[in-house]
Amino acid sequence: MKLNKIILSLVVAAVMFSCATNPFTGKKTMAFVGNDQLFPSAFAQYNQVLSENKVVTGTSDAEMITRVGQRIAVAAERWLTANGHQSYLEDYKWEYKLIESEQVNAWCMPGGKIAFYTGILPIAANETGVAAIMGHEVAHALANHGQQRMSAAYLQQGLAVAGNVALSNDQQALGIFNQSYGVVSNVAGMLPFSRAHETEADKIGLYLMSIAGYNPDEASVLWERMKANSGGEAPPEFLSTHPSNDSRIQNLKALAPKAKAEAKKFGITSFRPIN
Repeated sequence: MKLNKIILSLVVAAVMFSCATNPFTGKKTMAFVGNDQLFPSAFAQYNQVLSENKVVTGTSDAEMITRVGQRIAVAAERWLTANGHQSYLEDYKWEYKLIESEQVNAWCMPGGKIAFYTGILPIAANETGVAAIMGHEVAHALANHGQQRMSAAYLQQGLAVAGNVALSNDQQALGIFNQSYGVVSNVAGMLPFSRAHETEADKIGLYLMSIAGYNPDEASVLWERMKANSGGEAPPEFLSTHPSNDSRIQNLKALAPKAKAEAKKFGITSFRPIN
């Protein structure tokens, strides 16, 4: 029993003393891996991806990705500076690349390394659609979601070890624990955690695209196209890492007026034409 308490105390201490602060929410978040380790690793992975794929350069689409990315980065810096986080981006190394691939995908690694795949451009449909995607992906990086997911995975593994140690003298209970822990910890813990990140990135992304001069009303329209592209093939929301398309569309519509109000604080009262 004493050993169990020691293990639990170590887990609690690890969570309490390995925290960062999300600048957009003010909430403490898990940070078992610091940016000094995370960023170099992310930069190396990014370079590897680029070396293994065809990077599109010199086209209007490639130029658009860079243009939108730079505007979103400036919007992020403006928001963070205005809200007392002047040095937050000092270790970011922004980079924007378009990769030739049929994948409907885009992402931003910790530290600001961004990739768009050509397969997502028809769904983006226009520069404002690209800005909605870009804002969302950059938001994941700014809110340290990658860092939090890694930390949560470490915590999940740590609790599994703790459970095995605690139940080592009861083989029946140990068997039940090992059969159920993975499913329960994913459905009740990791998946809701991931969905919360997606919803948070939607909100932050709307703010960023608005401050960058893009109409946030178009984000929900983009997701209507995403829904149509999926053909209705999606797992139930509680078994998914993402909110359902319908939940996301409704949430984006509700958040758009707030994003416009946020942009107005930075002097943005009209938006770029959709083309």
